[in-house]
Amino acid sequence: MSQQSYLIDTNILIGLEDYHTVEAAYARFHALASAHKVDIYVHEAAKDDIARDKDVERRKISLSKIAKYRALKKQRGLTDSDLDTAYGPFKKPNDVVDATLLHALENGASDFLVTQDKGLHERAQKRSPDLARRVLFIGDATELLIQTYEPKEVPIRHVAEVEAHEINHQDRFFDSLRDGYPEFNGWWREKCVKQHRSCWVVYDDGHLAGLIVRKNETAGDTDAITPAEKVLKICTFKVAPESRGVKLGELLLKQVLWYAQTNGYDLTYLTTYEDQVSLMDLLEYYGFRKAGTNANGEYIYERGFSSAALVPAEGSSPFDLARENYPRFLVDEKTRGFGIPIKEGYHDTLFPDLWQPRQPDLFSGASPAETITRPGNTIRKVYLCQAQSNLGPPGSILFFYKGVSKDPPSQAITALGILESMTLARSTKELMQMTGGRSVYSEAQLDAWKATPERPVKVINYLLIAYIDPPVSKDELENMGVINGHPQQSIYKLRHDLMTRLVERSNLEFAV
Repeated sequence: MSQQSYLIDTNILIGLEDYHTVEAAYARFHALASAHKVDIYVHEAAKDDIARDKDVERRKISLSKIAKYRALKKQRGLTDSDLDTAYGPFKKPNDVVDATLLHALENGASDFLVTQDKGLHERAQKRSPDLARRVLFIGDATELLIQTYEPKEVPIRHVAEVEAHEINHQDRFFDSLRDGYPEFNGWWREKCVKQHRSCWVVYDDGHLAGLIVRKNETAGDTDAITPAEKVLKICTFKVAPESRGVKLGELLLKQVLWYAQTNGYDLTYLTTYEDQVSLMDLLEYYGFRKAGTNANGEYIYERGFSSAALVPAEGSSPFDLARENYPRFLVDEKTRGFGIPIKEGYHDTLFPDLWQPRQPDLFSGASPAETITRPGNTIRKVYLCQAQSNLGPPGSILFFYKGVSKDPPSQAITALGILESMTLARSTKELMQMTGGRSVYSEAQLDAWKATPERPVKVINYLLIAYIDPPVSKDELENMGVINGHPQQSIYKLRHDLMTRLVERSNLEFAV
């Protein structure tokens, strides 16, 4: 299998080479890439970026450090007009550099682009979702290197509920909060501990890796901008620097969205600083919008909730409606449904939190920190198969059927998802690129698929909506008419009436 290669944006170069202390995620990325002889490139266009830096000393240092990396030259004959047509519009000089990096990525000069620039991520998404999945934040690039080259069995990440007094606020996890907010210790003691505020926490290898502190508010006592009666304030949303990326933040946000939806909140909100680019990108993907700025210069991000069923909206696809209103999704006369059979081994890889679960779902309740709970992984997922059948348009509903299994459940529909896209990988290289941002597979596992033009691998990207509790058994599926005789062995389309019955049977806690 070909080695991965990474093109780094100017902000990553400065993060790695600046004379300031290198952040943990940057250092880990560089160390992993060096250890596994993974190529890191800097584009020639980065010099244009650095030349605009008004800090003369930093500009001089950054330019001198570029020589450490392999350089990608500009494509001859490529004009700003060409880039504007493909990746525009351009509003400032740096936009041309961003488009040049995306052009190099799309043309195969590197496998992934690493950047902390929120605008560059947005530009890639507008170009195509497939391209956007190859543009990674530094934390996600680090996780991908670990998954590819150092795969190992790790405890399932889980969200647990505790009260503030149960957390050691002297943990190094809080150092950056103390640095940016000198009154942090007093705030934690007076507002969090004494008021017994509820928190969601994620631990990795015994260390605090993620935290949310929440507070209930009302229309007469809130800093939210949009009027609402029942408000959920996220006072603190933090991921440890060495764990930053989409996956852990998405796990925490998943808890917020399900909790707010299930418990009838009208609005949830939190504040961010302008340098929290990966958090803002994540929030906006799931429907949060910047409503204003507070007195401290923080951005106020808000998202509304409703108990009503979703309806089609002009200018929004069914998939976009699902991600912006997660966990709700659209079901109407045009919605298509599909069953996806999965063998036990692949099912355990795709849904590790359903393998020997120890506790009920966390969606509607709380759990002490020492127990494992569901959901244990992220919303955006990817499934690989070589089934002959095709799927429908984005927004289609997917029902995952676990086949004959040693461990329960066996022969049952266990999970429901919403289709984002299905693409074909015709080589291991393409497979690695298409699954990069969401991969749960090592290099060896991807290579074992033996993707070829004659036998391509389907890469199915989807949103995991919910685990179905209890699972829909084979007997129940036969009674419903979903299965007639032997269970289907390949992807199959569901009649609309059967699809709606399965949605109803999924015991979701909102209208569809």
